Amino acid sequence: MLPFFDDRGDFPAGVHVGSWLEVDERLGSSTPKRVRLMATLRHLHALAAQTGHLSRFIIFGSFVTNTPEPRDLDLVLVMAEAFRLEDAPRESQTLFSHADADARFGASVFWIREGILPTSEVAEFLGFWQTRRDGGKRGIVEVRS
Repeated sequence: MLPFFDDRGDFPAGVHVGSWLEVDERLGSSTPKRVRLMATLRHLHALAAQTGHLSRFIIFGSFVTNTPEPRDLDLVLVMAEAFRLEDAPRESQTLFSHADADARFGASVFWIREGILPTSEVAEFLGFWQTRRDGGKRGIVEVRS
């Protein structure tokens, strides 16, 4: 279950796992903008899953706060070690270019292939995405089907 928001409107620091239903109920339905962003989020997940190599789908940034008007979508895709961009379906390839994903979907998409970082550094990598602009920490959400 996703935790309660703190006094700042953030989830507590950490990677919090939620189902699509829970993410939709807690984050994607309270305002028209959140409904639109949720539809985009599901589309981006479908594009990433089409590759057959999506291991983790992680959301961070203003969408995983209680602000009624999040700025955009911020994602980290963790792809299986066997993932090769050149083998991905053409319609999915836009996700793996940060500038193209931003221009086409209004989403900041970052990605990494499993095995690039030693296991001991994965927590540090995910910790980076928990850092607010003021240097404080907030939670991020991993969606699991």
